[in-house]
Amino acid sequence: MDANSHFPTRLPGPAISSIVGNSEEPLPSLSDLHDCEPKLEFDDTELLTPAPLEKDVMVGDFVLADDPELEAEETVNPLEDDFEDQLREQSENFQATKNKCDFLGTDKQGRHIFGIYASRFPEKSQLEGFVRQVIKEIEPFVENDYILVYFHQGLKEDNKPSAQFLWNSYKELDRNFRKNLKTLYVVHPTWFIRVIWNFFSPFISDKFRKKLVYISSLDELRQALGLNKLKLPDTICDFDDKQNPSRSRVPQAANPNGRPTMQFGVPLKFIVMHSPCLNSIPPIVRKCVDSLSITGVIDTEGIFRRSGNHAEIMALKERVNRGEDVDLSNVNVHVIAGLLKSFLRDLTEPLLTFELYDDVTKFLDWPKEERSRNVTQLIREKLPEENYELFKYIVDFLVRVVDCADLNKMTSSNLAIVFGPNFLWSGRNSTSLEEIAPINAFVDFVLQNHKAIYLIDVNQRTVSVD
Repeated sequence: MDANSHFPTRLPGPAISSIVGNSEEPLPSLSDLHDCEPKLEFDDTELLTPAPLEKDVMVGDFVLADDPELEAEETVNPLEDDFEDQLREQSENFQATKNKCDFLGTDKQGRHIFGIYASRFPEKSQLEGFVRQVIKEIEPFVENDYILVYFHQGLKEDNKPSAQFLWNSYKELDRNFRKNLKTLYVVHPTWFIRVIWNFFSPFISDKFRKKLVYISSLDELRQALGLNKLKLPDTICDFDDKQNPSRSRVPQAANPNGRPTMQFGVPLKFIVMHSPCLNSIPPIVRKCVDSLSITGVIDTEGIFRRSGNHAEIMALKERVNRGEDVDLSNVNVHVIAGLLKSFLRDLTEPLLTFELYDDVTKFLDWPKEERSRNVTQLIREKLPEENYELFKYIVDFLVRVVDCADLNKMTSSNLAIVFGPNFLWSGRNSTSLEEIAPINAFVDFVLQNHKAIYLIDVNQRTVSVD
């Protein structure tokens, strides 16, 4: 019997032969803002040859080889193979390198953003170890909502993963990875990406399928994430300039302080100078904390973890910046929580200041017996007075949130993961995952030891004199 007879019908897959073949129509655009396909960084001729598709679903790395033991009537997953045994031996020799993925910040709803770069993929034999390392790096953060950005630029023939590998990697993901992933942005996608996604679509849930968003330019990505600045490798920025010459990079001037009524997107010192700030606490921060401290609100499950309605948050920010007196009494708890996180994230300098960044990121290197002294010294002696007061005020509130952890499920470590990147970020480079861990550990330590740290009133703190 002919081996091909085991496949009486073609399996679900992208109908690319009728589109790519000899059609005179142009390829569909991947974005309303992008009408031409980026040049492939590898040989994609196997995807553009229609003849073999009559026999196989895909060719090259994506051939589903005939299996003489397969029973025709049995419904099987077409991507099943023993890829773990195939790659296990090689993955044992995989040498871990730093920065498998980057922490890009938090989006406009306060969700962590992680970047994965095709240009950093190792050769095929080491991909399994690479994927496991990426999973290990971001695993502590996926209990909360998060965003994943995949930069396709730089994918080569020698590091292009097979369909079987991608499918099995997807299946091995823990439920939290799939459930809490809110959006998967694919930047600079090619025809190859669309083919692969269409191939997997029949086997992926509708809910997960809707999370994919194609992004054709870095400007589009910044707008989607709500970030004015993205610190990315030069190779990606250069590639974007070539693909989008009309959107070439122009250095952005620093935002002016703006109207005296502004409380979002301006320096903390500016707010203290122009707004009625009791003890250096901006009015909108005090409103948020007062609203969230009410019994029945502070114990809301997932407070600060769940995302609030972005449109409502933006509308409130605009009203506050116009100088309106906003009433939060009937506003959803997650919107108020998002408003507070947005305030911290929009400061022109992080609340813990750029000056403390290098010290805080060394937190885990300090001997445990020295951490209390070092943390107290940093906070009391190196923070400007308005930063000290506001940080203390927010910490006191978060400690009360932790006291309700049996109901709201937000422990000090959970809150540290949420607030760490909003309290501190780098002013020079993008913050790596290796630096996020000590920042979060620092915040967690402050929440657990706040009484000792703030034992003496701020007005009595000693200031070192050089």
